[in-house]
This record gives sequence, C-alpha cells and structure tokens, in this order.
Amino acid sequence: MTQAFAKVTAIRGMNDALPGASVRWELLEDNVRAWMRAYGYRNMRTPILEHTRLFTRGIGEVTDIVEKEMYSFTDALNGESLTMRPEFTAGMVRATIEHNLIYDRPQRVYAMGPVFRHERPQRGRYRQFHQIDVEALGLAGPDIDAEMIIMVARLWSLLGIKDVQLELNSLGQSEERAAHRAALILHLEAHKAVLDEDGLRRMYTNPLRVLDTKNPAMQAMADAAPKLFDYLGEQSRAHFDGVCARLQDAGIVYRINPRMVRGLDYYNLTVFEWVTDKLGAQATVCGGGRYDGLIELVGGKPAPAVGFAIGMERLLDLWGQYQPETPQTECDVYFVHQGESAQRRAATLAESLRDAGISTIVHAGAGSFKAQFKRADTSGAVIAVILGDDELAAGAASVKMLRSQSTSEPAGQQQVSLDNLVAFLKEKVK
Repeated sequence: MTQAFAKVTAIRGMNDALPGASVRWELLEDNVRAWMRAYGYRNMRTPILEHTRLFTRGIGEVTDIVEKEMYSFTDALNGESLTMRPEFTAGMVRATIEHNLIYDRPQRVYAMGPVFRHERPQRGRYRQFHQIDVEALGLAGPDIDAEMIIMVARLWSLLGIKDVQLELNSLGQSEERAAHRAALILHLEAHKAVLDEDGLRRMYTNPLRVLDTKNPAMQAMADAAPKLFDYLGEQSRAHFDGVCARLQDAGIVYRINPRMVRGLDYYNLTVFEWVTDKLGAQATVCGGGRYDGLIELVGGKPAPAVGFAIGMERLLDLWGQYQPETPQTECDVYFVHQGESAQRRAATLAESLRDAGISTIVHAGAGSFKAQFKRADTSGAVIAVILGDDELAAGAASVKMLRSQSTSEPAGQQQVSLDNLVAFLKEKVK
C-alpha cells in the first residue's frame, strides 16, 4: 500500500498567477513594452542568481535588504555564496561592465521580472514579487533625470491612473553629504532618547535612513534635523533646478520632500518617488534616482547612471482601481463537432484559421452539442463553427455568432461554404 503524499502548497509570500489573472499581467506587460519603445529603451535580461558579493557591494552591507531580506545560499558544487536577486539594478550594472555596454555609447535599458526578498508578506509586498526596472547608463545631465520622471507620468496616463503624486529631492554630491552627515549625527546624538532600536543601530552606519522613519515618536526629531538641501553647492543646485525646470515645461506638478533619502554613498543628486494613498500603508508605486557612483563601486570605470523601479503587483492593484477587469477570452473561434470525420476536418480548418491570425479552439474529445456549446460560451469565443455529418455532406459549416460585434449582425446560424470559411471568419473576427 502506497503512502499518501502530503498536499503541497505554494511558499508563503510566493503567489500563483492563474489564467484569469494572467490576462491582466500580459496586458500590462504589453503596455510597458510599447511605452519603453516610445522612449528608445531596449530590453535587458539578467540571471535570477548572482554572486552574493554583488549585492553586499552594490546595495550595502548595512541595509535591511542585505541584513535581513536576501535569499542567499552556498552552492554545494563549488562553495560559492549565491543570492536570488532582490532588485535589478546591481545585476544590470554588472552586465553592463562585463560586456562593455557603455564603451562606445550610453545605453537606455529596461527589465521586467521576478525579484526575491524574505520579508513579511503584506498587500503589494511579497517574497517573490515583480518589478519594472529602467536604467539610463552613461548619461549625466538633468535632462535625462527629468525624462525618466516624465516617462513615468506618461505611463500613468496610458493606464488611466490618477491620484499619484511626485515627490522630489536632491542628495547632492559625496562631499556635500559628508558635511550634512556630520551635522546629522550630532543631531541624532542629541536626541538619542527618542530613537528606536533601528534608529540607534543606524545612527553611525546609515544616519540618512533614520530620517526616513515611520515611527510617530521620531517624527518631530526627524523634522527638526539638518536638511541636506541646505548643504548643496552651486553645481548640485543647478542640476536640481534643471530637473525642476523641465518638469515645469512638461506641466508635471511635484512636491519637494527634503526627508526623501537613499542611504548609500553612490546615490547622488536627483531622487524621486511617485506616491499614492490608494494602496494603504504601501504608498510608493515608483522610486528612482541618480547613482553615479555605483558602476565604479562594482568594478567598472566611473560613469553616470540614473534609473527607477516600479513594483508590478502594486501597479496592478492600483490600475485595477481605475480600470475594470479585462474579460478572459481563450479564443476567437470555437469548433463544435459530431463524429470523427467532422473533428478531423475541424482540426485542418483550425490550422488555416490560425494561419490567418485567428485564435481557434477545436473541442477536444466527444460530447453533446449542448455541452460543447456551453464550453464554447465559457471560452469567450466570438463565433462557434458547427461541423457534423450533414455539414460535411453539404460542404458547408454552420456559423453561430456567440457575441455580436455590431448591431447589424444577423441572429441565428448561417451556412458558409467550407471553401469560403476562412475568408468569411476573417471578416467577422476583428
């Protein structure tokens, strides 16, 4: 007697996208690809697995991602420490360096796919989730920073999404941040009594991140902290002003948020986020900024870069609040048949329809006309084509419109010659 196998379920925080939901995913991906083409960005695909040292170097050893959230393991074959990517940028920069992509010209690239973080699952935040990641490599001016923000605004427009606000800040350059950091540490030391455990831990290793706290007891302290913006030099201010001027040219409203930070030294100048109140506590839909120091940090020649990432689950959640669900359609034409000869002829005709670009299902197996019609209706097909012995003898098929595409469409069934069936259906399926 064989032992019953225990039921296996998905890992917590890693979700299935079933056929009904995948329609929405595919539609979003199609929109994203068209949007990227409009700005000249090309697709880059990097491995899910990378050497752990890429992320400890590229993201920072004192960040929450590296300290708590990465899925890392030792490869049993060679003893190497490997990590499932927690974000795209480090891997895309690694590929850029490895393949000399910006040796002769800058690159505009993007990626879509899964990333992995071992954090507490909640709305819009999962252990396997998906990102749209966009990078402009080798470009230094405020024009490209502004273009990236403007292109995100175009995505909201394409998807019909409203109620997203742009927040903007500048992190200046490393020497300006160093001066601000020294002043900030003095401020934090003077307010140790209100710092929580994370604040105390980050006070010397990553003090900028202390300002990004969500702890209500620390808000007054964070509001009173020295502002990085006050430490910016002339060139950094000019860069920021250039970004703002171009956003104004595009009619994009923004709010300067001096507490928006990135806790790593290779970030500089422009940082931005698009936020909303439609997703509960997870307010950020898109985050980006300039990271001119990262390419050199992970072994390349110094080069400027700027990019942003959008969480796809959050975007789908937000999009669903503005657009109705996309109806699930399996095919355009569904063949209903009786008898082996009819089924075989239907299979041949279906290939001709597919050659003409018409998606087609031939009912598999046998079944009554009633059961087959029920299946045809649930498939979402526009047309059912009926073949039986009588139709084959007459050299014709019965065609029934299941979903009228115009008010002038005749009711009932029509007889159509098998020789003319493909041409007839091409006219009906638009």
